[in-house]
Amino acid sequence: MTMKKEITPADILPYETYAAERKARRAAAMAMKKNRRISVGPHATFYFENYETMFQQVHEMLHIEKGGAEQLEDELRAYNPLIPQGNELVATIMFEIEDPVRRDRFLRSITWVEKHLYIDVGGAHVIGEAELDVERTKADGKTSSVHFVHFRFTPEQIAKFRDPKVPVMAVVAHENYHHMAMLSPAVREALVRDFA
Repeated sequence: MTMKKEITPADILPYETYAAERKARRAAAMAMKKNRRISVGPHATFYFENYETMFQQVHEMLHIEKGGAEQLEDELRAYNPLIPQGNELVATIMFEIEDPVRRDRFLRSITWVEKHLYIDVGGAHVIGEAELDVERTKADGKTSSVHFVHFRFTPEQIAKFRDPKVPVMAVVAHENYHHMAMLSPAVREALVRDFA
């Protein structure tokens, strides 16, 4: 089954329709996202995006901000690039530390972390490519707590990803934060659909 790769204005539900269905749609999205995230070490979480997660996000932004057609154009420009195009996984990677002082110190210790992210597929590294919409590491060395990253696979890497015997890991390989986590069978089953 081919997955949709772009949200168009024609896909957007009327405000009233989404408002009436919002509770059920949010619950369904939470259930779907459960197998689209993985913790990597104590502070990083990879949230793998797809058409459905971005469809939900766009509708939530429109529901909350009520900006109409003008806002819709901005939301589509922001979120459409995060929909996988058939040869990639796309992740929102968040570094989450509640204490603001510890968070600030940590984010200053992982300068340019976006250049040290990859998916290990049976020993082959699928290097992350950060979205270039904004610079995620500032001049003072502090990186953002949120990064949007594309992992583009070759056909051979996709074939290996589909093979349950081949181990697959999400990796942060920064000198000050070096952690990896194996993708569970449930997560791989969810993510393999992104290659359709």
